Amino acid sequence: MFKEFKEFIMRGNVLDLAVGIIIGAAFGKIVSSFVSDILTPVLSLALGKVDFSNLFFALNGETYTTLEEAKKAGVSTLNYGLFINMVIDFVIVAFAIFMIVRMANKLKKTEAPPPPNTKECPECLSAIPLKARKCAHCASVQTA
Repeated sequence: MFKEFKEFIMRGNVLDLAVGIIIGAAFGKIVSSFVSDILTPVLSLALGKVDFSNLFFALNGETYTTLEEAKKAGVSTLNYGLFINMVIDFVIVAFAIFMIVRMANKLKKTEAPPPPNTKECPECLSAIPLKARKCAHCASVQTA
């Protein structure tokens, strides 16, 4: 059973997937930091000093100045500001992945099409081998 497991793990697909997940998690942390530490403050400044992380609705109907204050009071909240941050994270990650895939597709070598091994008969328009001297379909003599 260990041998089968080892063979399963050592297949290329599993290793590629594992590497992709690890890199994706690290990339996600970088993007989250970019959004919360760089992009959100700039957007907040442009929109009138709004702190997205402190946009929430207290479900008990009372008003709290910060999300921390509401949590200390033990109040359930709808944290739509944090949701906005997550949407921004997602859009940036999706765009970055799109750009990476786009670059990879440009760098990917396109294979040249294989040389043709047939030609078209000028009389009946059937495909015949390049070296044929007569068409197998209409029996016309082939030149060159």
